[in-house]
Parts: sequence; C-alpha cells; structure tokens
Amino acid sequence: MRTIRLIIEYDGSDFVGWQVQSQGRTVQGELARALKILVKEDICPTGSGRTDAGTHALGQVAHFQTLSSLPIERIQRSLNGLLPADITIHAVEEADDGFHARYSAKRKRYRYRIHEGKNSVSRNFTWTCFRPLNFDSLEQASLALPGTHSFGAFCKQDPVPDNFHCTLYAAQWQRQGRELVFEIEGKRFLRHMVRILVGTMIEVGLAQRPASDMKKLLENGQREAAGHTAPACGLHLLWVRYGD
Repeated sequence: MRTIRLIIEYDGSDFVGWQVQSQGRTVQGELARALKILVKEDICPTGSGRTDAGTHALGQVAHFQTLSSLPIERIQRSLNGLLPADITIHAVEEADDGFHARYSAKRKRYRYRIHEGKNSVSRNFTWTCFRPLNFDSLEQASLALPGTHSFGAFCKQDPVPDNFHCTLYAAQWQRQGRELVFEIEGKRFLRHMVRILVGTMIEVGLAQRPASDMKKLLENGQREAAGHTAPACGLHLLWVRYGD
C-alpha cells in the first residue's frame, strides 16, 4: 500500500467546499471521481483541512493510499487530464506510511484579498469594498494577533470547538495596487476564524470600532461582540508545511 501526497490548486467559486456533501460539487468529490477512473479503486482523499464554499487554494495538500504501481509522473499527468479546469495538481509525491495531510501539518498560511472599488476580472477572488479603509488602522488591529490566544470570539460556534486556543506566527496587512492583502500563518485555525478576523478588522478600518477591540475580543471570547464573517471569495489557502 502506497501513501501518495498531492499539492492542489483550485478555484473554489463553483464548489460547495472541499468535503464531499450530499449535494453540490466538491473538490474532494472531483478528486475521488478522477482517482476511481485512474487506479480503479474507491478512494476518498484526505485534505489538510476543509475549505468553505467559495474559498480558494493555491497549495492545498491531500493524501490517499493505493495499491496501484503507477509512476508518480503518470499519476500527476493523468489526474490533470481527468480533473476539471478549476482543479490543478501541482505535485504528486511518495509519502511515508505515517503521513497524514491533516494531522501531520505543522503550519498553514492563508491570504485574504480586498479590492478597493468595483472590479470585474478578480471579482470571484476578492471582497470588493466600496468605502475607503484606513490602512494604518488595519495594521494596528493586526498587531494583537501573533502568539497563542483563545480565538473563541473569532470562530463559528456551531458546533462549539473543543479548544479555542491557536498559535499564530504572523499576521500582517500589505497594500498591493488597489488591493489590501492580509496574510496570516498559524499552527491551527478554527472554522471561519480568518474570515471573522478580517470582518472585524475591516470595521476597524472603517472607523466603526477601535483597534484595541482586537485584544479585548481575544480576552473575552464573545463571538457576538466581534464583526461579521467576511465573504469566502477573498480567502486563499497558500500553503501547508509539515517540517519544523
């Protein structure tokens, strides 16, 4: 039995998420369909984590086990031929028997893109904001995030996670042309965590709340006191790392 690791890019616009569901297209479902054709086995690949409907990935990682002896190069070439245009396999690698795309992960990095004003070409990949945002306020709001904190105020509460604590290694805003880009790197992320963080910081950038609210929310853990959940279309999983 071989363990195979995949590095995957996908445009999440037309998917109901990563995980197979009773209705709608999923990334996991499309991969399972292609693998069934290729290796003649019923395989449901395991991803490093779920992504929501409309969320994109440049470096999602998944693994599966197979009895097939097909060469790595053949697997990658054939999968890319079988998969739809909105999914690309960037790499196929042999992995150790104990490798697990989710449980072996050490770090993940996400990017959230906000476009200032109307745009057409990138509308499915950015959150369009028609009101001016104060970049200095956004930067100030993000300063409270690195470190180990309880992110109870910044996650979906249904179902309630067993543990709200996450360690973040980086959280910063950048201006790139007409886009404001937020990148965040951490060991673990809760459901909707990045999107709620962004939604709350946008309220800071719109002068609807002070930057100091971020620290208060980390301390009190009240979801109802945080901001709205930012749209999924602006969120991109950049990469997943497994080494130290």
